[in-house]
Order: sequence, then C-alpha cells, then structure tokens
Amino acid sequence: MASRDSKDRRIEPSFGKPDTPADNNDMRFDETDRVSGSNSKKRAPRSERSSRDKNQGDKKSRKQPSSGPFRWLRRLFYWMFVLMLWGGIAFAGLVIYIAAQMPPTSNWAIPDRPPNVKILDVNGELIANRGTTGGEAIGLRDMSPFIPQAVIAIEDRRFYSHYGVDPIGLGRAVFTNITKGRAVQGGSTITQQLAKNLFLSPDRTLERKLQEVMLAFWLEHTYTKDQILEMYLNRVYLGSGAYGVDAAARRYFDKSAKDVNLTEAATLAGLLKAPSRLSPARDPKAANDRAKLMLAAMRDQGMIGLKEQAIAESEPPTRAAAYWSGSENYVADAVLSELPKLIGETKSDVTIHTTVDLTLQKVGEEAIRDLISQNGKKMDVSQGALVSIDGTGAVRAMIGGYDYANSQFDRASEARRQPGSTFKPFVYLTALEQGRTPDSIRNDAPVRIGKWTPSNYNGKYFGEVTLATALSHSLNSIAAQLVMEVGPQAVVDTAHRFGIKSALTTNASLALGTSEVTLMELTDAFVPFANGGYRAPVHMIAKITDSDDKVLYEYPTTAQERIITEQVLGMMNAMLRRTVEDGTAKRAKFSNWPAAGKTGTSQNSRDAWFIGYTANLTTGVWFGNDDGKPTKKVTGGGLPAMAWKTFMTAAHKGVPVADLPSTYEIQNVLPGGSDELPDASASIGQQPPASDNSGYPVAPENDETYWPPAPGAPRQPDGAQLPSQQNQPVQQPAPVQDAPAPARNTLPPVQDNSGYPTPLPDNSGYPQQGSVQSAPPPVAGDPAYEGPRPQGDVGGQPVRKNTTLLDVIMGNGE
Repeated sequence: MASRDSKDRRIEPSFGKPDTPADNNDMRFDETDRVSGSNSKKRAPRSERSSRDKNQGDKKSRKQPSSGPFRWLRRLFYWMFVLMLWGGIAFAGLVIYIAAQMPPTSNWAIPDRPPNVKILDVNGELIANRGTTGGEAIGLRDMSPFIPQAVIAIEDRRFYSHYGVDPIGLGRAVFTNITKGRAVQGGSTITQQLAKNLFLSPDRTLERKLQEVMLAFWLEHTYTKDQILEMYLNRVYLGSGAYGVDAAARRYFDKSAKDVNLTEAATLAGLLKAPSRLSPARDPKAANDRAKLMLAAMRDQGMIGLKEQAIAESEPPTRAAAYWSGSENYVADAVLSELPKLIGETKSDVTIHTTVDLTLQKVGEEAIRDLISQNGKKMDVSQGALVSIDGTGAVRAMIGGYDYANSQFDRASEARRQPGSTFKPFVYLTALEQGRTPDSIRNDAPVRIGKWTPSNYNGKYFGEVTLATALSHSLNSIAAQLVMEVGPQAVVDTAHRFGIKSALTTNASLALGTSEVTLMELTDAFVPFANGGYRAPVHMIAKITDSDDKVLYEYPTTAQERIITEQVLGMMNAMLRRTVEDGTAKRAKFSNWPAAGKTGTSQNSRDAWFIGYTANLTTGVWFGNDDGKPTKKVTGGGLPAMAWKTFMTAAHKGVPVADLPSTYEIQNVLPGGSDELPDASASIGQQPPASDNSGYPVAPENDETYWPPAPGAPRQPDGAQLPSQQNQPVQQPAPVQDAPAPARNTLPPVQDNSGYPTPLPDNSGYPQQGSVQSAPPPVAGDPAYEGPRPQGDVGGQPVRKNTTLLDVIMGNGE
C-alpha cells in the first residue's frame, strides 16, 4: 500500500526551494510568491538585509545629485542652453524672413554715384565742382595716403582681416557702451557703413541692421577691400554739403584730396563721427581736438611715427570759410544753370570747359572788394559787379557781387537796373545811321517834350554843341532831342540789334537810360564797337565733355554777322574815345592803350556804371546797393572807372597795343562833363572860371562837374570875371560874327556789304563837314532858322508847327 500510495500521490512544484519535511505538503502562498511584491515584505535575515542595504546605498549615492548651489548652477546652464537653441532657431527664421523680403542677390548692384559737374577755366584750372556730391570721385591710389590710413585707424582697424562684420569690434563696442551707460562707440565696420549709405535708410531698427549685415557680406563677396574702401571714401558725407573726401578737401582746405597733408587728413577722418558739429567751418578748435585723436590712433596702429604726430599736432586750428567765398562761384552757378539746355539731364560726371580766365577773375574780384572796403561806408555803397568780354562774345571774367559767401545773388547777369547815360551811345548810333555825324550841331538848352522837361546835371547848358561834345559830356537835353528826331522805336531796334534782350520802353526818356537792363547784356552790346562792328553773342561755355573726354557740346564757331558799317563804327569810336580821354571817364585812362566807353549814373546816384573797351576786351562795371538806396555821389566816372582801370591794366599786361577799329577825326570837342542826372533844385547856367590863355574854362583835375561854354562863346581875357563870378545868370551865348568855325576833317564813305545804311548828308540844316562858316548857324527860334526843330521848346519862345500824330501822343498838340 505504501508503494501505491507513493505512486498515486500528487507532487507539487517547489519553486526552486529545497524540500523539507515540514513544507512538502504546504500549498499556501505568502507575500514572497507575489510578482509585485508587498509593502509588508518578509524581512530577510539581518546579515542579508545589511549587505543588501549597503549595496543599494552605494547605487543611490551614485545616481542622485547632491543638494546645494551646484545643483541650481547645473539647472541654469541647462535652461540657458535651451533658450539659446530656441533663440537661434527664432533668429534664423527672422533672417530667412527678412532675406525673403529682399530682392534676389542677382539683382543687387551698386547705385550710380550722383554725377559731378567739374567746371574748368580757359586754361584748364578748376573753378568749382557742382552736383549733389560737390566733388569728383578719386581713386584710392590717387588720393593722399594719409586719408585711408586715418579712416581705417579710427573707424575699422581690422578692416583688411574681417569679412564684413567684426565680432571683436562689435563686442568691444557693446561692452564700452554698457560700462559708460550711453552709446559712445559703434560696432559697424566700414563695409557695413557703406552698405547703409548705398542701400538703406538711417532708421535704427533690427530689420535695417540685419539687412545691413547681409549687404555687408554681399559686398565683401563681390568686391575687393580696396574697392570697398574707395567707394566709401568717395560717398561718405563730411559736412557742409560735401560728399566724399575730394569735395570735403576742397570745401575746407581749398585743395584736392590728392594734396591734403597729415593734419588735414586727420581732420577729415574726424568728421565721420559728427560732420556738422566737428566741422572746421563751425568749430575749428573742436575739429582740431578730434584730429589729434585721429593722429593718436594712427600712431597706435604704427601708421605714423612720434615725430610726424608731433609736427601734425603743432599746427594751429584754422577756421574754414563759412561757404564757398570766391567770385568764381558766380561763374559756376551761371554755367550750371545753362547745362540742361545744352545737354539735357546729366546722368554721369561731366566737365564744363568755360571761357573764363581765373587769373582775370581774381583781379576783378580784388578790384571790386578793395574799392568797397575803402569807400563803402563813407560813400554808402555796398555792392559791385564786373563783366569782361572779348571780341567773340566769350566772357573772360564775371564778378557777381562783393562777397559770394554773404550773397549768392548774381548782380552781373540777373539784376536789372537803370543804366542811365550808358545807354546814350545807342541813341547817337541811331542818329548817325540816319545821316548825322559827330560834327552835327544841336542846341543844348532847356527842352520840353510833352509834359517831360529833361535837363542837364546842375541845370548847366552849353548852347550850340557838336554831337561828339554832347556825348562825351553826357548832355541830357541833346540826347532827348535826338531820340525824338530818330524815333524811340528806332533806338529800341538798334539796342536789340546790338544784344540788349530786356524789354525797352519806347518813349523819350529812353534816351536817359530809364529802361532796366543787366550788366551782362549792356556790356555785350558794346562789344561790336571793339571788334570791328560784328555781333558777338555772349557765352561762357566753350565745350562740355564726359568722363571719357567725349564732346557732348561745343560752342559753334560760325561767321560773325556785321551789324554796323565801318564808317559809322569809326564815328562812334571817335566819340566814345573822347569820353575816356577828356570826358566823364578820365579816371579810366591807363598806359598808352586806346580806350573808349561811356559812364552812367542813375537818379540820386543809385546806380553807377562804366562800360569801356579796347581792341582787346570790353569790360562793364556797376556799383550800388541791393535795396536801391542812393549812394553818396558815386558816379560812373568814379568807382566804376577806377575798378575798370585796375582790371584792364592787369588784363593788358604784356599784350601788344592795338588801336580801336576804324578811325574818324573830330574837331571842337570840349573836355569835361558829368554823367549824373539832374537834381530838381539844380541851378541854371553856371560856368567855372577860366584858367588858361585860351579864354575858355579848363576842367580842374578830377572835377566831373566841369561844364565849358559852347563853341563860339566870347573869350575872356586872363583875370576877367565871368558872369557866374558876378552872381549874374548866364544867358544864351551871343553869336560872334568874326569867329569862323574850324574846318572839319572828312572821312570818305566806306563801301561794304553789311546792308546797313552809310551816313547820308546831314539833314539837320547845319553846315556839313569841310565847310567853313563865317558865323555860327542860326538856332531854333531865330527867323533865319530853316532846319528841323526838336519836339517841344528848345530855348526861347516855343515855335509852333503843324500838329502831327506824334505831337498828339507826346502832348504837343495845339
């Protein structure tokens, strides 16, 4: 039974435990048989438990961090890394977004530099630069080497080693700005600054800064370092309207960027920080102090030595001109205004070759400035202008005012003023072309034309005088008579034919220069008297070329048109020559050069003119005030004639003497005269005392108010007392029967093909050239007088004639 029981008994698994008698039949599970275990685990033996706890403690000590500051530092680094990672991702996304907004790099290109206009004188000397930049572009190797050195030393010392952005410089700038508590340094490289100047606005935004960085990388990839530096130096703004180092060098030092020295280069580099505040034109001391910092930076970089630094720092600060101050800038402004009409819009650099001689320009400027400096206060005159033109119409000098820095208004070509008696030559020219001669006689006496009564200066009258004497003495009554004889419209036509472009009023007062003109056009109108009778359109531009010397414009050299016959020209030159030799422009005589011209003074001495000429040059001078305030007796024979003489003496130095074109001999021209218009309170009939054995008064030295008597007036013995000395009014001089008129030389008529009239027999009714008369001819008002009478009342009682349409217009009707 035992074996059967043994065979039939069921054997349970023991789960790897040794069989023990007590446990073989035990079918219960305890906590140790559970997979998940239990909180109430069966405690192991003490020895096993202690060994296991020791091993587990060692593992925990290796896995768990210790508490304290290192634990928090680890966490800080961890989160910083996380933030940097996400910040980098966000920044990359922003860069990609901004880059997507920009045009493709294949379309990126350097914008054209604003065109510069280089203006040269007739000898190739620089007059000025004009345009947005104010100077021409200069190659890096052509400019002074101190300029790029100074700029690199202070702006970007690692320029040749970085790739457009300088992390070291940027970090240094950030650290300095934080420590100083304000922005004192910039971290932008020269490449970044160029990118900003070329493509971007000055807005300080993150987007613009990122665009600047990307453009800087593109510039570094596309261009060499020298090309980048050259572009930067030719475009950077350096104050006072100067863009680029050449414009700034000319602006502040009046020289090219090729010629600046070490101190000047340091000054230019110092302007980059604050172009206006540190300008040597505004604050020379601040500019000098900044330049010393530039020199120290150059010394630290090993660009200069201690000796060079000491010499440069020893130069005292000097103030640059507040603005371009030379009179040549009037020329620059004038030619620049003509540029669009000649070549259209300027898109590239051009060079204007002018006809102006810079040497003569300086002489004229000094002449005007010196006379105003010496006489401005005492004579109440503040402005002057001068224009000089050669026989072809080319302007050789043009001074538009006393000081260009104070006023850029051009009084030579823009200001219109009354020319006074300087307009009278066109009245006399018209009369000569209608048949009169310089020896034709008119009666200088009070005259009434309609309601207008022109009178001479101080009310002095000559009586019967030749036209030559009337012009050289600037007699207003004779000019008024002539303009009515020939007709105001004929005078206007003559003036326009000779080059006057301003509108002229067709009335009798035209004879006294009441219609306003410019100094330029009036001077040009006198040129035909000097060049042989040919029209000479005024011009200042000879040609225009581009940067490749291609001719864009050239003044046409066509044949000049003759506008006056040789015979009439000889008469006019003979008459106007007397003005300089012994008339109102005696102060203009210089050396042995034959000269002619005409003075003029507007009412109350507001404007004083002298237009004079030689066979070489025609020069006009004006003095006055911009506000039209009267001067203190400044006349055309005074300051204008003196300035004219100074200028012409220098202009003719070394030039062979040449006579005026055509000749004509005039008889019986009296010296003296005045070009001033009369005052309302002028006395009538005064004469100065006689001073020589001729019996006729002689003009005292430099006395412009001298008025000699008419031809045929009674001779006074030496020491005799004239009526003016006896406080007696002088009446019309009585005819002298036994005083024959002097014989007059004649000039045979000259045949030409001008199409303009040659002198015809004088229709004045007075004796002609070559005749000898035993007594002076009868004057208007005498019964024997049969010649044509001037309009209105000329001395004595008026003689009425049949009313004409002109009489009705002028108010002379019965």
